[in-house]
Amino acid sequence: MKYIPTIGLEVHCQVKTNSKMFCACPTSFGDEPNTNTCPTCLGLPGALPVLNQRAIEKTLLAGLLLGCGSPPISKWDRKNYFYPDMPKNYQTTQMDLPLCIGGGVPLYDHNYPKDYQKNIANPGKVVRLNRIHLEEDVAKSTHLAKTSLVDFNRAGTPLMEIVSEPDLGSAEETFAYIKTLQQILIYGDISDADMEKGQLRCDVNISIRKHENDPLGERVELKNLNSISAVRRAIHYEIERQSADLDKGIGQEQSTWRWDDDLGESQMMRSKEDAHDYRYFPCPDLLPIRTEPLLETVRPHVPELPHEKSDRFIKDYKLTTYDASVLTSERPLSDYFETVATTTQAPPKKAANWVINNLLGILKENNTAITESPIKAESTAGVLSLVEAGTISANQAKELFAALWDQPEADPASLAKEMGFEPADNSAIDGFIDEAIANNPKQVEEIKGGNEKLINFLTGQVMKASKGKANPKLVTDAIREKLL
Repeated sequence: MKYIPTIGLEVHCQVKTNSKMFCACPTSFGDEPNTNTCPTCLGLPGALPVLNQRAIEKTLLAGLLLGCGSPPISKWDRKNYFYPDMPKNYQTTQMDLPLCIGGGVPLYDHNYPKDYQKNIANPGKVVRLNRIHLEEDVAKSTHLAKTSLVDFNRAGTPLMEIVSEPDLGSAEETFAYIKTLQQILIYGDISDADMEKGQLRCDVNISIRKHENDPLGERVELKNLNSISAVRRAIHYEIERQSADLDKGIGQEQSTWRWDDDLGESQMMRSKEDAHDYRYFPCPDLLPIRTEPLLETVRPHVPELPHEKSDRFIKDYKLTTYDASVLTSERPLSDYFETVATTTQAPPKKAANWVINNLLGILKENNTAITESPIKAESTAGVLSLVEAGTISANQAKELFAALWDQPEADPASLAKEMGFEPADNSAIDGFIDEAIANNPKQVEEIKGGNEKLINFLTGQVMKASKGKANPKLVTDAIREKLL
C-alpha cells in the first residue's frame, strides 16, 4: 500500500447481568420502550447509585481471560457531556484507575475473513490492550425524518469499554480481533456479545502515514458500526478516502465520522473531543474499591480458553487444526463434542467428523443453536457406537440420527431395531462377498496386481446386495483377506 494504516479499537460490550450497573432495573432485551427505568437510571434529582458487584466481578474476569493486570484500588469518575441519550448529563465511568490494565487479544487464524485466511500477514499476532474500564450504557436513540425517539431501557446497563493499543494494521486484522474478542467474552459467560442486539459495539480509530518511521497521522474515529463485516468495509473505505486526501495535499484533523453502510461511505460528524473536554472528576457518590478480594472470587471461574482447548483437542484426540478450530468456536459445541468423544466406542476423529458434518448440518437445516439441540450428546455417542460395533451402517446411522431429531428421548439402539436396522447375517454377507468376487473377475485380477483402490468397488457391490445392512469396514477387511 502507498500509505501505512494504523488502527485502534474501542469495543463497548454489555456485561451479562440481571440488573443495571447502579440500580435494580432489569437488563432484558426487547421489552416495551421506557419500561425498565427508575429515578436512578433516569438521572432524577436525589437518586443515588449503588454498585453492581456482579458486573465488577465479570469485568475483572474478562481482564483475567485477556491477561490484564488490575490496580490495587479502582475508582469511579464522572464524564460530563450533554446528549439526549444521557439524562444526567454525565456518565459514571472510570478514567485513571480502571479495573483492568494491559493484556492482549490473540488473533485466531480461523477468525480472519475466509478470503484472507491463506494469506495472513502476521500469524499468531497478539494485539495489546491499553485498558478495560466499566461504565454505564446510554439510552438508545432512534432518528426519524424530523424527530428522534429515546428509549431509556438500555440506560445504565453495565458496559465494559475494551481499549486496544494502535496495533492493528488492516481491516482483516481488525475483523479477526473483534471475532476473537467476541469468542473469548462468550466463553467466559461475560456477555452474549450479540452485535445485532447492540451488546457489542465498536468505534474504530484510523490514521495513515507514508513511512514506518513517520509519526502517526491524525486519527479519524468511525462510529455507527453494527456488524463485523461493516467494520471491514468501513476501514477499507476510510483508508482509501484518507489516502486520496493526502495525495491532494489535504491533511486530516482529529475528528469523528459516522459510517453509512447503505451508502458505503463515511460522513463527518464533529471534531474529536479530548479528555479535558469532558471535564472528568472523581464521582462523589461512589467509593473506590479494592480489587484483590474480588479477583480471588473470580479466579476459580477462569475457563479453558478457545486456543487452549483447541491445542488440547489436537493433542489428546488427534484432531486436525481445522476440526479443533470448528469444535472450539463455541463453548457449548466443544462441550458437546467432548461428551460424545468420551462416551462413544468410536474413535475421537470419527466423533469429530460426525459432530461437524452431521450434527451441525441438521442444526443449520432447522435453524437451531447447539444449546437447543433436541439430540443430546449421549444419544449421538450411542449412534456412533452402533456403527463402530457393526450393528448399523453409516447410511443407516444418518437415518437413525434424523429420526432421533423427532424422537430425542428414544434409545438409539431400540429405535434402530424399530426401524429394522438389524445387522446382516454373517454367513449371508460372506455369500455376497463371494458373489461379488465371482462376478467381477477383471477387477479381482487388477486388485491382485496391486490396484487396491478397486476393493472399494467390490465393497460397494456387497453393500448393494445386503441392502445397506453390511458393515462396509468389515466387508472391506474380508475382501482384502480373501484376495491379498
